[in-house]
Amino acid sequence: MIFECAPMEGVTDFSFRQVQSRLFTAADRYYTPFISPTATRLFTPRQLRELVPEHNEGICLIPQLIGHDAGDFLWAARELREMGYREVNFNLGCPSGTVVSKKKGAGLLSEPELLRSFFDEVFEHSPVDISVKTRIGRDEPEEFSALLELFGRYPIRELIIHPRLQTQKYKGSPHLDVWRRATEESRAPLCYNGDIFDRARFEGFMSEFPGTERIMTGRGLAANPGLIGELKGEAPLTKQELEHFHAELLDACRQRIGQETPLLLHMKELWLYMSCCFADAEKPLKALRKSRTLADYSSAVHSLFRDCELRQPAGFTV
Repeated sequence: MIFECAPMEGVTDFSFRQVQSRLFTAADRYYTPFISPTATRLFTPRQLRELVPEHNEGICLIPQLIGHDAGDFLWAARELREMGYREVNFNLGCPSGTVVSKKKGAGLLSEPELLRSFFDEVFEHSPVDISVKTRIGRDEPEEFSALLELFGRYPIRELIIHPRLQTQKYKGSPHLDVWRRATEESRAPLCYNGDIFDRARFEGFMSEFPGTERIMTGRGLAANPGLIGELKGEAPLTKQELEHFHAELLDACRQRIGQETPLLLHMKELWLYMSCCFADAEKPLKALRKSRTLADYSSAVHSLFRDCELRQPAGFTV
């Protein structure tokens, strides 16, 4: 079984990847939060920090690109090849309204001619392998049949399917009937992504789809950095392990971000997920969310770990 870490803007950046892979069982493959190449043909300093080898030692990192301009994509692919990367991932899954309105991410799924033209050019000229992360359509699950037929025309290295519609965002249940159809018809190797938050869900999924060989987790790993180990049969996450992870990540982010306000905003983003691990924790979590200084934040985190217990199983909840 191959386990992959989903790209999550503001969460699974290089600091998260470094600390998670050092303290817990690492993912087999990590993906950068999406990079949107533009006509300027320059990576931003923030994007370069995500990509440089010294920030990703010891892990397999796949850069993720988003957009619909083949020329911009191929420029980025060539630059990434020069940096040593041999694969890029193409984002057809982001459901954000601002992204979709620009015909990017999941917004490209309802533009079949544009998508076909894009794929024709990039698969013919790309200097690196291309994997694809996709949703199953915009409004109706039936849209995926045409998409799967389109995907089958190209040498996609891996097709990562989050079987929700763009309009669902992260609500409702994944359409597992669509995933089943993909396992029967896809020409590309498949990876499943969607709501694998703990070992019970994983085992339930695998009992229904025993042929699955690749699993991607995003929100589950953000909430419980030990999740991949648990899915492999290791001991459940402890409060002491999570506290140590938080301390190490806070230190890494402090060194990278420096300024107090951006640092607090970044850490609070992670707590949207890690907070799910705790039972009866509304008081310290409220203090954490309201904190305006690092001292107040640290005090709230200390109270949380001191006074509250982990849920069993610890992990993301919807």
